[in-house]
This record gives sequence, C-alpha cells and structure tokens, in this order.
Amino acid sequence: MKRFVFSIILICLIFSSCAFFSHYEEPSYDPIYATDVNGEFVPIHKDVDESKLDPKLFFKNNDGRYYYSDSGFVTKTGIDVSVFQGDIDWTAVKADGIDFAMLRIGFRGYGSKGIMEADAKFEENYTNAKNSGIDVGVYFYSQAVTSEEAREEARFVLSLLGDKELDFPVAYDWEYVDYAEARTAGMTSEQITLCAQAFCDEIRLSGREVSIYFNREIGYFEYDLPKLKDIDFWLAEYSEYPTFIYKFNMWQYTDSGSVDGISSNVDLNIYIEPMAVSDENISYETYG
Repeated sequence: MKRFVFSIILICLIFSSCAFFSHYEEPSYDPIYATDVNGEFVPIHKDVDESKLDPKLFFKNNDGRYYYSDSGFVTKTGIDVSVFQGDIDWTAVKADGIDFAMLRIGFRGYGSKGIMEADAKFEENYTNAKNSGIDVGVYFYSQAVTSEEAREEARFVLSLLGDKELDFPVAYDWEYVDYAEARTAGMTSEQITLCAQAFCDEIRLSGREVSIYFNREIGYFEYDLPKLKDIDFWLAEYSEYPTFIYKFNMWQYTDSGSVDGISSNVDLNIYIEPMAVSDENISYETYG
C-alpha cells in the first residue's frame, strides 16, 4: 500500500513539474548574484557602468586618511559638514590637507509636515571655506515622499545658492530614518528613485551638476540604478576599501575622522577623478 501511495505522489510531482516548466519564462529583470566580502545577493545591472577601481590600490596613510595609488587618476581629500560640527576654523582645515568640503545646505524635517530649513551654518561655512581656498559642493538631506516634494526641495536649494559658485555637485541625500513617525516610512523603491530623479532633474535645469549620496544597502536595494545611471554616485561605505560594484566618484569611508580646525568627529571622503589625457588637439578623459 505504501509503495502504491508513493508511486501516485511521484507521478503527481512529475506532472506538476512539467506544467511549471511549460509555463516558465525567462525573468524580465537582471539576474541576482552573490558578491563582495559580505556575501550579499545584489542586483547586477548590465547597463550600469561597473567600477573599474582596483580595491588593492586603496591605502590608508599615517594621517588616517585613504588614498588611491593609480597614475591614471587624481584624488582629492574631503570632508562633509553641517551645523553639527559647530564653529570651524577653515584656515586650519585647509592647512591639514583638506581639498574640498561638501556642505549641508539644508534639510526637510522628519515629521508629517516635512518643513524645509536651511542649515544654520551653511552661509558661514560656504564663505569661510571658499576664502580658505577649499573647493565646495553642497548636499540636501531629503525627506521627500513625492516627486513634487523632491522638486520643491531642489528649488529650495537653488534659492539658497543664488549665484554662489560651486566646485562640486549638488548632492541628493536620502537615508533610512530610525524614527517611529518618520514621514518616509514605507516608501517603495520606485518612489525613492522617482524622488531622486525629480530632485536631480530640477537642479540640472539650472545648469548645475548633481550627484546622489547613498550607502551600499540603499544603492543596491532601494534605488533603481539603471534609471539613475547618468548621475554621479557618492558612496558611503565604512571599510578598508569600497566593495560597491558600480561606478562612483566619491567615497565616504568614515564618520569619525579627525581634522584640524574641527573640534568634533567629521566624515572623511576621497574624490577620485580620471586623469585628463590630451593628444595634440584632442582632449578626452579616461574613466574608472
């Protein structure tokens, strides 16, 4: 009797398998592969440029900062700051080897009203950093939940910038919020991506450059990267070298850096740009 029941079950399994494979279609999305040192499964997008930076060429100097030893690239050492760093002696910052600073220009609040505010130290930081010979870019901490709110944030940024000159992009910074009543709780990947697109599109209309700041998790699992592939990426990954598989040109590698002129811990970054190559009358860049 047991053998008969087993035979019936086996026949059912065979027929159900045949039915499954007869209706099976290749997935419309890109395949998923295990990657990097964390063994995470991350999406592989064939139409998003992969990073060509060699992890073995990143090194930490005696000053506690990371550098990249490839003659085909120029690197710059930077920080990102906000009102939380307090009063900053920008002359001392420059003397300590800092080439650029990403300044928080403003933010949207966590609560349901989502009120936008300028960073209380932005104007002071911008003026003093520029006067000290430090290149400047800005970032906006977003809590937009719709594309229209993201465009509103972009217009707010542009109003604060006025005719100020920037050396680095305007960066869009959306992050997970550990707050029970965060207005962004429950947002989908599609919504998060659409907000980033809307913000960057609005900024670009003014002729300014843009970038998107994210950590590995948000970059892999929240943003639809193929829709953002024409925008520069600013990666936050606190490790000995970046493991993010897609192309980025700025790496934030710690939030506990030490820089002369700043009394508190500060985020440290390295900007990696391709060396410009000239061939008589032809100029072009090699990208990594």
